[in-house]
Amino acid sequence: MPALVLGPGASAQKLADPNTVAPEYREAAEKRRAEQLALYQCSKKADDAKVLRRDRAAFINECLAKHQ
Repeated sequence: MPALVLGPGASAQKLADPNTVAPEYREAAEKRRAEQLALYQCSKKADDAKVLRRDRAAFINECLAKHQ
């Protein structure tokens, strides 16, 4: 699964809000929100660990794999 890696100055996607979608799409929105939160947490870990830009994607992908 490819990861979207955003730098500190990049604009990020708005978090999906399952409460604002039609009931038939709520489960997909909840799943998307969980993915977004996991990506945010892994990006924060990469920032805190001062991971080099060249190693960031690998770090985040490994972190996301642990969340699944």
